[in-house]
Amino acid sequence: MGLTQIDNLEAGMTLASDVHDRTGRLLLGAGVELSQKHLVVLRTWGVMEVNIVGMEDDDPNSHLPAEITHEQLDAAMASLEPLFGNSDLQHPVMRELLRLAALRKATHELC
Repeated sequence: MGLTQIDNLEAGMTLASDVHDRTGRLLLGAGVELSQKHLVVLRTWGVMEVNIVGMEDDDPNSHLPAEITHEQLDAAMASLEPLFGNSDLQHPVMRELLRLAALRKATHELC
């Protein structure tokens, strides 16, 4: 199982653990197969990521847009790392900011 960003979720994926809102209220239980309605509910309640069965935590690039390759994303991340030089890239928020910035950079370089 692995944490998957809400933007990478698709109908048919199965939750590996319970999903709670910011206040701790249970939204969906482990084992639920996601539908389009579930995806809307998760976004509505501000859920950013969930554990999905069969996904690995180790590869944050496992779900890239079709037009971006892993090599393009890696190159964009490498070019942006100096801008994050004073940041703790082991912190999940900073790591995610770098990933999002690299995705944006890689996408705009295609245009």
